[in-house]
Amino acid sequence: MTRNRYYLFALLILLIDYISKWIVCAKLDPHLPVEIIPGYLRLSYWENSGVAFGLFDSVSSVWKPYILAAMAVIAVIIIVLYSLHMPADRKLLQTALAVMTGGILGNFVDRIARGYVVDFIDFHIHDIFTWPTFNVADSAITIGIALLLIDTVRNPAVQEAADQPAETGSK
Repeated sequence: MTRNRYYLFALLILLIDYISKWIVCAKLDPHLPVEIIPGYLRLSYWENSGVAFGLFDSVSSVWKPYILAAMAVIAVIIIVLYSLHMPADRKLLQTALAVMTGGILGNFVDRIARGYVVDFIDFHIHDIFTWPTFNVADSAITIGIALLLIDTVRNPAVQEAADQPAETGSK
């Protein structure tokens, strides 16, 4: 499988994220959440100027969106370089990297275009537990990280390196 297919997968994630946020912005009243599964899942419009879980949301600076966007660009560059140095036949790894890239780019586009990220998926268990509101890009990043961890555990080269006895340094 060529790497181009993985890049197309990242682009697909980016498009799904963009379209979902466009629909939310066009159709969802910010003051009126929509219950999808009563007591568990609703759509709620939220403008997140921070990062994951709303971290740094309260920090106010005209430079914040650009600094966070620059961090996203750096992350994408590192991921692409890592992908290029890893075998293309490691499908799970390449898929994980593509999914993360698509998610990072999805939030990057929001940050540049709006100055914040649109979050809208609100998971909760009645009034007992509420997970921070998230979006498709956040989900893709999380799924990509999970796939990366699975690949790390399953990859024979990583396992062989872990099984090798450590050198003591003396001969």
